[in-house]
Amino acid sequence: MNEDVNSVSPTLGFIIKTIEYDGYKLNIWDVGGQKTLRTYWKNYFERTDTLIWVVDATDRERVEDCRRELAGLLLEEVCSPLNAAIKHRSHYLQRLSGASLLVFSNKTDVTGAMTEDEVRKELKLDDIKTHGWKIMACSAITGHNLQQGLQWVIQDAKKRLFLF
Repeated sequence: MNEDVNSVSPTLGFIIKTIEYDGYKLNIWDVGGQKTLRTYWKNYFERTDTLIWVVDATDRERVEDCRRELAGLLLEEVCSPLNAAIKHRSHYLQRLSGASLLVFSNKTDVTGAMTEDEVRKELKLDDIKTHGWKIMACSAITGHNLQQGLQWVIQDAKKRLFLF
């Protein structure tokens, strides 16, 4: 979390980090979003409590692709694995069961970026009934709302999960 943002580049595979936050240990899997990596996503969903979905608020051209991918992942919860049309996606079934969704709308500090409300509408977040979700504008460069997002993740998990 205290990395020099000038040395960070887009994730080309996956990165695993464990961070301590507010007395909790969070295992973070940063999984790249390139099309060639998406078939591997299913391997990272086992025992997931929260899916953090990062949207580039400056990339209006790809927001529809972003919406489709997110909807495809969350749709797995409500689709029958017997349906042949979605059988290839049945690996996701139950892996995201009970997981919450935090959508970070990144780069909102850039002029011309979509607002939080625009991202919510473009991703059709109001249609998501299978998972609790929250959207937060953020900036990976300035750190705006990143701490608040992690705080939401912890508070949400406390409400939903039995913690010792």
